[in-house]
Amino acid sequence: MVTPGSRSEQQIGVAHFSAISLAPSDFAKAAAGAGFSRIGLRLNPAFPGAPHYELPVGGRAAEELKAVLRGEALEVFDIEFFVIDPSFNASSREPIVAAAANIGARRLSVCGDDPERSRLQSNFTEFCGLASGYGLAVDIENMGWRTVRTFADSVDLLKSSGASNAGALVDGVHFFRNSGTLTSLRDEIDRVKHIQLCDVIGPAPSTAEAMIAEARGKRLAPGEGELPLGELVAIANGAASISVEVPLSGSVDAEEHLKRLFEGALRIFKPGQ
Repeated sequence: MVTPGSRSEQQIGVAHFSAISLAPSDFAKAAAGAGFSRIGLRLNPAFPGAPHYELPVGGRAAEELKAVLRGEALEVFDIEFFVIDPSFNASSREPIVAAAANIGARRLSVCGDDPERSRLQSNFTEFCGLASGYGLAVDIENMGWRTVRTFADSVDLLKSSGASNAGALVDGVHFFRNSGTLTSLRDEIDRVKHIQLCDVIGPAPSTAEAMIAEARGKRLAPGEGELPLGELVAIANGAASISVEVPLSGSVDAEEHLKRLFEGALRIFKPGQ
């Protein structure tokens, strides 16, 4: 259980993908122990066969998690991950949306991967409507191998949808590796509701396969690579929630990995410490 003074005053979250092998309650405890104030959880698979956890309303796992959240003074910020592709059906995701609301989540994360623009917009808008009924918002995240490839693509979708509860999720690797600039971020910062910190080093990958490999297995803790994360956070200036997403690789202990991520993120906010 968290004790007074054991948390940083800086509110920083951590994505479940950073230690996806941990079930939600265990992940919550480990994240709190590392210093994080918020967590994201993966309740929907990002791709076929991807790891995720189910927390149906009224189920034992959901109730256990809520007890842990109370004990650790921790909150759930976002729920991943919904891919809006040609087969996407918003209503079929309602049980997951209800589960997200039940554990106190605030936002849902999606990516767009449908080349038919009108259908993509329609499904995104419909999903935002479904989320709104549960008091949740929806953030679109650009990825280089998806139809919504760039930050500009995310902004275009937000503008065309007109959904009042929609925003953009800026992930460090996806943003900077796909033509995002600090200027473009500054121009559209009012649309950005969530920023995920991570770092990378070296030239940007040029194929979809290489992009996926980097995003899922080659991220570095904040401050260990070349991305201008300090400037990213400075532009946000408190307008967007900040979290960290760096998948665990190798045989590193999950709790130690999360502590390293928190310390790295904290240094972005307090350089030189």
